[in-house]
Amino acid sequence: MKALFDSLSEEVSKLTTRKYSTSFSIGIYFLDKKFHIPIYGIYGFVRLADEIVDSFHGYKQKALLQEIRENTFQAIEEKISINPILNSFQHAVNVYKIDLELIDIFLNSMEMDLKQKTHDINSYQEYILGSAEVVGLMCLKTFSEGNDSLYKELKPYAKRLGAAFQKINFLRDLNMDFHTLGRSYFPKIELQNFNDQQKLLIEKEIYEDFKQGLEGIRRLPNGARLGVYVAYVYFYALFQKIRATSSERIMRSRIRISNQRKIGLLIHSYLRFSFNKL
Repeated sequence: MKALFDSLSEEVSKLTTRKYSTSFSIGIYFLDKKFHIPIYGIYGFVRLADEIVDSFHGYKQKALLQEIRENTFQAIEEKISINPILNSFQHAVNVYKIDLELIDIFLNSMEMDLKQKTHDINSYQEYILGSAEVVGLMCLKTFSEGNDSLYKELKPYAKRLGAAFQKINFLRDLNMDFHTLGRSYFPKIELQNFNDQQKLLIEKEIYEDFKQGLEGIRRLPNGARLGVYVAYVYFYALFQKIRATSSERIMRSRIRISNQRKIGLLIHSYLRFSFNKL
């Protein structure tokens, strides 16, 4: 029965999410249950493509990414794939009418990682759009459940929140991106001479993204608001920790939030949500 394979596909996407991201897994847990499967499906797909460009060194990454592109759109058209992650993703795309253009833009940004190591302002904005903002829009399309007016209203906020999350990841991973992968995402920032003044400029940009993102969270449907807010609180706490960390340390170590601190943030998020203090 295909239902059994579909169930397996959902479990693979769920396991992928839990394996790679504690913060998103916790956030998904606090979404309405009807959103769990599609959001796991979206994250599993995004993680699959990202792993190709970030981890599969020594393999034919360009060919693998092209294979994923072709298989993804074939799965969406045929409403099935023997790849469990793609099978889970196509179900979310077809049920929630996720725009195919968003998927194409995302995959284009993954291709950029294979051929471009530094960015000017235009390519930086293009990369942020594809790697983060459209992922936020895929999730928003799910949360909107066919309500196009709600989707259009919240679209700018979802993009800003996705951008904030991605830029935090860039700052957190400066050491690995620069020294291991040879990448530098932030335009006009010389990582060879990275200093606190440059770091402050990036932080101001991220702060504005967070501010707009929170406004969008306040307008989300009840079934989505708490889960997205939990993810927001985690990333904002990471942002605050990075702000309190010197540029020199950022360039030599990866900043983390301890598990104990995550539990405290979770309790804090739930209480603020319960008392309508977002």
